Amino acid sequence: MAVTIKDVARAAGVSASTVTRALTAPELVHPATRDRVRQTAATLGYHPNRAARGLITGRTGNLGLLVPDLGNPFFPSVVKGVQARAHEGDYAVFLADTDEDTAAEIGLVRRLSKQVDGIVLCSPRMTDDELRTLAADTPLVLLNRRLARVPSVIPDFAEAMRQAVSHLAALGHRRIAYVAGPRVSWANRERVRALRAAAGATGVEVVEVGNVMPQFEGGVAAADQVLAAGVTAVIGYNDLVALGLLNRFTARGVRVPGEISVLGFDDIAPAAMVHPSLTTVALPKEQAGRAGVDLLLQLLEQPDRPAVRRELPVQLMVRGSTGPIPR
Repeated sequence: MAVTIKDVARAAGVSASTVTRALTAPELVHPATRDRVRQTAATLGYHPNRAARGLITGRTGNLGLLVPDLGNPFFPSVVKGVQARAHEGDYAVFLADTDEDTAAEIGLVRRLSKQVDGIVLCSPRMTDDELRTLAADTPLVLLNRRLARVPSVIPDFAEAMRQAVSHLAALGHRRIAYVAGPRVSWANRERVRALRAAAGATGVEVVEVGNVMPQFEGGVAAADQVLAAGVTAVIGYNDLVALGLLNRFTARGVRVPGEISVLGFDDIAPAAMVHPSLTTVALPKEQAGRAGVDLLLQLLEQPDRPAVRRELPVQLMVRGSTGPIPR
C-alpha cells in the first residue's frame, strides 16, 4: 500500500498540513521540524503527488529542454547532465528536438511553456530579439548562447581557440582553414571571433570555408575546398564536420596528418574511435547541462535576481589527426 501524507504526519508527530508545508514551502517551517519531516518521508518512502503539489505551489514539477539535433552525439551528453540535475531537484524533464529549425524552436518553447516551470535552451538558433520576447514570458536559461539579462552557460571559446591554434602553430602550421558552421549559429560567430584573435597573436593565416550544416555531410562537402585552399591544417566547426573532412580526405588519398592535420570541437565519443583518432577541444557537455538546471532552479526561486552567466573550462585532446607541418 502506498504511503500517504497522513502516514508521514503520524510518524513525525506533526499535522498533515505541516508535512505539506515542509515538503512544498520549507521556508515556512522550523528547520528542526522540516528536517524531521523530510527524514521521516524518506524513511517511509513517501513521494509527493505531483498534481497535488502543483495545486499548492502553482508549479508543474516539470522542466523543458530543447536541443537542435539529437542525432549529434554532443547533445545526448547535455541531456544526460540536465536529467541528472533535474532528478536531484525532484523535477521531470520534457525533451524536444528542433531539427535545426528556428520556426520550430519558437513554437516548441511556446507550447512547452504551458506544461513546464522553465526551459533550458541548448544552442538556440533564434535571433536575440526572439529570445528576449520568449524570456519575458517564460523562465529561460541558455546553453552555448549568451544574451544580456538572460542566464546562460557557455564554454570558454576564447581559451578553446587559443589552445587549438597554439597547438597547430607549435607543429609548424602557418596557414590553416576553418570550416564554419551555420551562419545563424551564435557559437560559430564566437569561434570565428576567437579564432581570428588567436591567429593574430600567433602569426597564423586563416582561410575561412563555409558555412556548412554542423553534420558529417557538411565536412564532406567542404573538404575539396579546404584542399584547394593550399592549407596544411584545418579546424572543423565541430567533431562531426571534422569527421566528414577526414572521410573525404581518405577517399581522395590524402594522408592525415602526413599531408594535412585535422582538428575538431566537442570531443564526442566517435572522435576517439576513428583512425586516425581526432584531435579536438573537449567541451564540458554534462557539466553544462547540470549548470543550466542549477541556474534555472535559481531563477524559479528568485525571479528578480540579476542574470547569472557561467563560463566553463575546456581542454585540448591531442590525438592522431594532427602532426608536424608536411616537409
